[in-house]
Amino acid sequence: MADNPLKKLASLGQSVWYDYIRRDLVQGGGLKKRIDEDGLAGMTSNPTIFEKAIAGSDLYDEDIRDDGDGKPPAQLFEELAVRDVQSAADVFRPTYDARRGGDGFVSIEVQPHLARDTQGTIAEARRLWSSCGRPNVMVKIPGTPEGLPAIRQCLAEGININITLLFSVQRHREVMEAYLSALEERVKAGKPIDSLASVASFFVSRVDTNADKKLDALAAKGDAKAKALRGKIAIANARMAYAAYEEVFGQPRFAALKAKGAKVQRPLWASTSTKDPAYPDLYYVEALIAPDTVDTMPPETFDAYRDHGQPKVRIHDDLDGTRAAFRQLGELGISADQIYKELEDEGVKKFSDSYDSLLKTIEQKASSMRVG
Repeated sequence: MADNPLKKLASLGQSVWYDYIRRDLVQGGGLKKRIDEDGLAGMTSNPTIFEKAIAGSDLYDEDIRDDGDGKPPAQLFEELAVRDVQSAADVFRPTYDARRGGDGFVSIEVQPHLARDTQGTIAEARRLWSSCGRPNVMVKIPGTPEGLPAIRQCLAEGININITLLFSVQRHREVMEAYLSALEERVKAGKPIDSLASVASFFVSRVDTNADKKLDALAAKGDAKAKALRGKIAIANARMAYAAYEEVFGQPRFAALKAKGAKVQRPLWASTSTKDPAYPDLYYVEALIAPDTVDTMPPETFDAYRDHGQPKVRIHDDLDGTRAAFRQLGELGISADQIYKELEDEGVKKFSDSYDSLLKTIEQKASSMRVG
């Protein structure tokens, strides 16, 4: 499939990961097929994805029945998730080996109620890393203020980290600093850094979802500037994040680490499916094609890109417009910092709610099986 647009992305320097996991995909050959035919290079998971997989199928019922007796739902879920992540990591291991640790990763997330708990996050990240026991696993830690020291500590310990729930360029800079300082700590201690990997997951479409609501409220009052700015903030935000990445990893500080085998901490574009039907289905994916990045796509977006994607590096397009978008946002009285705060709080709550719903589903399934 030489003309497969998904494979073309790889030639432009962007890796595609799958924002989805389910046992039948991993064990039934579907995952390997996507790797072989589409160049799929990794996989991410989160509580919402696992909730859909476990609640929406009977694929996990046997394990719940056999292993669930007397176990707290949280423990049982972690065991189910670890098994799936291990299996997926094994399927991706040839990719990981062929790319010398540059791709082939599968992510598993610390439970979302720890998003404001630094020490709890560190303890859980260590446990998940040890339980998965695969070099091509990444542990996902949210980039909250409390998550930052946990991210740095875990990286310094040699744990691959996928930083999630990033919305602001400033927080992205703090995450890059955590990565670089962790690498430097390992070098100072005489520890290897060539196998350590990290990505910074920058959420995209959710920024427009929030900003557009604020803009729509102004447009409804007749503000033409607000209407014209609709759908422009998320892409501008991500392009600014990439510019920050190019700046930080283009400096002598990283060059010294690269000489010792360090990899860049790639920006990962998350939430790239289109939420607003007014925008094309590949609106965010196409705009953010860039070297040394990852786009983690849900199945629908992945299939759409295979069907009609138009690969071309566009990350540097209209940089003047990018800067102008935020200036205009401020002129309209809309605070970008307020948008970021609302999105971070909302993201933590959404993942926590999905996690709680998932545990309730597992508990109900286990209970019904005991009765049966």
